[in-house]
Amino acid sequence: MIRYSCDMCGRSIIPEEDVRYVVKIEIYAACDSMEVDNDFDEELTDDYDEEEDEMDKIDSDDDIDDDIDDVEYKTFRFDLCSKCHNKYLEDPLTIKSIRRGRFSEN
Repeated sequence: MIRYSCDMCGRSIIPEEDVRYVVKIEIYAACDSMEVDNDFDEELTDDYDEEEDEMDKIDSDDDIDDDIDDVEYKTFRFDLCSKCHNKYLEDPLTIKSIRRGRFSEN
């Protein structure tokens, strides 16, 4: 029998009696488009050649390549009970709860 527990509060979630919610989070580098000025075509070609050389160096070292993959893409998966699910929906990044903990400026 598979046992589930809420990753926020630790309460046991019984599949036959409770609703279990799954939260999946993906984190990856945003690739925003760049506008390129035609005057810099030659500079861009030179920069591209330099980057290719650097990438060849990186490809040859597996340890560095693994570190880059870890930083650029990461996923998380959490099980939540009904109560914590509602809390999570109200403040997914816990911004409100951080603000509550601050003292007033007297």
